[in-house]
Amino acid sequence: MLALFFLSCTGEKDEGKIRIGFSQAMSNDNWRRSMNNSMRLQASLNPKIDLIIKDANYVVATQIEQIESLIADSLDVLIVSPIQSKPVTSVVQKALYAGIPVLVVDRKTESQQYTAYLGADNIEVGRNAAKEIIASNIKDSIRIIEIKGLVGSSPAEERSMGFNQIIDQFKKAQITATIEGNWEKESIQNKFRQLLNDDIKVDYVFAHNDRMAVGAWEVARELGIENEISFIGVDGLAGTNGGIQAVKDGVLKATVLYPTGGDEAIKLALKIFNKEAIPKNNILSTTIINELNADIMNNQFEKINEQQDQMEEQLAAIKKQEELYYSQNNLLKITMALLAIILSLAVYSVYSIFAIRKKNKQLVLTNDKVTVQRNQIEKIAKEVKISNEAKLNFFTGLSHEFKTPITLILSSVESMSDFVKEKGSKMRNELELIHNNSNRLLRLINQLLDFRKIEDRKFNLKASKTNLYSFSKIIFKDFEREAKKSNIDFKLTSNNEALDVFIDRNLMDKVYFNLLSNAFKFTPDNGKIGIHIEDDDKKNMVVIRFRDSGIGIPPNEIDGVFQAFFKGSNNRKNSSGIGLHLSKEFVEMHKGTIQVNSLHGTEFIISLYKGQAHFDETEIISEQDLVDSNIIDFSSDHLIDDNYLIQDPGKNQEKYSVLIIEDNKDLSKFLKNKLQLEYDIHLSDGTDALEKAFETVPDIILCDINLPDKDGFEICEILKRDLRTSHIPTIILTALGNKESYIKGLQSGADLYLTKPFSYSILVQSIKSLLYNREKLRYYYTSNIHKIEELNSFGNIEQKFIHQLNSLINENLGNSDYSVENLAENLTISRVQLYRKVKAMMGISISDYIGNIRLEKAKVMLETGSLTVAEIAYTNGFSSPNYFSTAFKNKYGTSPIAFRKSI
Repeated sequence: MLALFFLSCTGEKDEGKIRIGFSQAMSNDNWRRSMNNSMRLQASLNPKIDLIIKDANYVVATQIEQIESLIADSLDVLIVSPIQSKPVTSVVQKALYAGIPVLVVDRKTESQQYTAYLGADNIEVGRNAAKEIIASNIKDSIRIIEIKGLVGSSPAEERSMGFNQIIDQFKKAQITATIEGNWEKESIQNKFRQLLNDDIKVDYVFAHNDRMAVGAWEVARELGIENEISFIGVDGLAGTNGGIQAVKDGVLKATVLYPTGGDEAIKLALKIFNKEAIPKNNILSTTIINELNADIMNNQFEKINEQQDQMEEQLAAIKKQEELYYSQNNLLKITMALLAIILSLAVYSVYSIFAIRKKNKQLVLTNDKVTVQRNQIEKIAKEVKISNEAKLNFFTGLSHEFKTPITLILSSVESMSDFVKEKGSKMRNELELIHNNSNRLLRLINQLLDFRKIEDRKFNLKASKTNLYSFSKIIFKDFEREAKKSNIDFKLTSNNEALDVFIDRNLMDKVYFNLLSNAFKFTPDNGKIGIHIEDDDKKNMVVIRFRDSGIGIPPNEIDGVFQAFFKGSNNRKNSSGIGLHLSKEFVEMHKGTIQVNSLHGTEFIISLYKGQAHFDETEIISEQDLVDSNIIDFSSDHLIDDNYLIQDPGKNQEKYSVLIIEDNKDLSKFLKNKLQLEYDIHLSDGTDALEKAFETVPDIILCDINLPDKDGFEICEILKRDLRTSHIPTIILTALGNKESYIKGLQSGADLYLTKPFSYSILVQSIKSLLYNREKLRYYYTSNIHKIEELNSFGNIEQKFIHQLNSLINENLGNSDYSVENLAENLTISRVQLYRKVKAMMGISISDYIGNIRLEKAKVMLETGSLTVAEIAYTNGFSSPNYFSTAFKNKYGTSPIAFRKSI
């Protein structure tokens, strides 16, 4: 009864309402806000109109969702201003099928399936802009930059079409460049600035709206060339920030009037509601606004706006009076109803008191039972979570532990393979078998680790530009031998072998191997397996098909193929059940899809987008990270040493020293046996790592992370901060391959981070490269003895040490009693440590280094000064002129006196 009463209060207002819904593309600019205000004003003139405005805020998905909600509200008329033509087409058709007439304003949909269109002729807008440029120019040639609106929107396409139709008719006019924008000035300013910085010559800029035109003018003003370029926009709004004011201020040469049509849209919607005959296309008139008519147009618009403001004030007053009438009328009815309700409530409250007391007793008992059950469930859930976490941690830790012995196996196979290739042994097949199965075990371990990362959402995509056919060819070759063994017809085809896509090569490599491994596992001998790459230009997609003639998948199990731990009912072979699950996750990380068909075999279809627009900036890298190699490839040549790096030491040549910090005795012994031919090897199990490093001061350090005392990160950080060892290159060898560990290793100061199982060949080349770079740095220091003065030129501890060393030597240059012991004391290190540090960095003794500085200073004084040879000798700390002459002649091949005469 109460509901009926309130309905009677409001029924008078809602009776006979015409419900019009408007899906606005966005309302963050003056033109759109002007359209909205015009609609509201026109709708307010008719009290029967109930106008609903939805703002999509420039998000296509939001606009589609809002239109569907308006359709569900059973509107009388739907007005739509599409963000983009194509995506909104289907939902507009859906409204028509639901019996709701649709009026499309400003921008058209892709099809003609709507009731009517209202808007200016965008083709004519582009033509008018071009005509204005041609008419206002007297030069022999016109160079134009066109700034387009949002790609895919009909105004942008049609304005560009009309503009180019006119420009193409005049040979003197030429569009030198185009810029793709999104209607906002910020979207084009950097691109326009780059064009101007590249010395692109331009006379006119035509922008598809005034905001982008003003944005381009601002860039030209920054560069001081705003008076050399004329700017033309579209919209022609009045007001402080409108296009007309910009023309008056001299910012724009002209603007093309593009009326909003807000009031006309409401009028058309009423005609559609009343089933009046209207044209399919309702075109709003447009014109050019330039310095000749800008004041007139501005005055007209101001008068119109004043009239609109007055009308809005009058309508607001009328609405206020209506609301007052309705509120007083309703207040009277409500007062009468409340009296009846109060009486009813008084009776009901007495009854409720007794009923509530009874219910409360029942609720207390039920609540106690629920509390006990909830606590039991929480306890069980906590125990299950702890158990699952323990299991996952166990398998993850076990997987990491597997990597060290696999490193030993694969590195040993690599060494034996080198011997087999040299001797032509018949053990090649056995070695290949060991190698392939070790790699298979490694891939299974990596799948366990990948599964854990996927569960924890710790994968970071690193997409780089990749030739898809070449990438596929490399993996294809890995399976060719398997295909030959089983006499399988194995093919790779593509309709575009030059196609480049952005993919994470590491992740996509795993997808390929999972799909091909399954294909070979379930395809019988003499079967067929194929990879076909199809470049689909129409959809901007690339499709990769993996087909086999194997046992297939039962139709009723197709939907569960990509679930974790899935195993088909017709699968009689061992399987982890996570390979396809990981493949699907990796493909979806690329914003792609993977599907499966099974008929006379199985077909997996991967669809990926071309280009890089679908990735975030953080997901794209310019160069692909080093992919862990599978140690050796029996079908290809081994890595060849670069002879220019470091030559093998001769019998009497001093060897470089290497400190290996590794608690696994087998791996430590293996590395020692392999490296000791070229290097002096020192070993540490981690307990005495720092002591060994400070004692031996090696030329390079190999360090594991998981050590019994301090971990590898701590050791590396301490060594890099200590003056005695800061110059030593450090390589971290570990089974931890996640991004966090990699970053932590680099932050600790490591020069290289290699994950187990690592390639011994890559390790050797890495050692040689780091030592070679150290030699180059040593050459720089020795070639610029007294020139290294600026503390911040490199910003590292070696630079600080060299600066401090040179400063102390220069301060005591004339003191012949200043010894190496004094220098070491001033540097707060021992004489032995100073000798080792300078020897490691410079390749010469500290005494020779000091002598070289003195001789360099003396040489400069001989060239530029007037002091005698004896005075120069004593000034630079030489004990006697004879000793100075002998040292000078030994270094420069001539005596000081002869050197001065030769100048």
